[in-house]
Amino acid sequence: MPDIRVICAIGRRGQLGLKGCLPWEGNPGPEYRADVQRFFDVTRGHVIVAGPRTIAAFPDWARSDRTLVEIHATDALEPILRRYCDRVIFIGGGPPVWNAYAHLVQHWDITRLPYDGEADRYFDPNWLCAG
Repeated sequence: MPDIRVICAIGRRGQLGLKGCLPWEGNPGPEYRADVQRFFDVTRGHVIVAGPRTIAAFPDWARSDRTLVEIHATDALEPILRRYCDRVIFIGGGPPVWNAYAHLVQHWDITRLPYDGEADRYFDPNWLCAG
């Protein structure tokens, strides 16, 4: 079994998303910029399996130093895991994807940001116990 992980950031109340984006998208605060930089540093050289919105959001400069694999919550993940069994795999894409695959995740890397605003997607603590 490959090393399967999730890296994400949440707001003070577990906020994850708003209208298909990060709720704090574009916030110039240093903690938000540091979180984005950390995401790209931690995932460099690894495989990212994520939903279509997450994959589409990757900037061109970040596509060359990690392997991006698009998946939907209804897709079988096992063939992808076998293809990359010797690599670290990060599963991204938010609640629909994590609802389907949380039971496979061995490590959750969660950053809490000072955001306390609106959201329509929230982190489900049950994902942490799914595996």
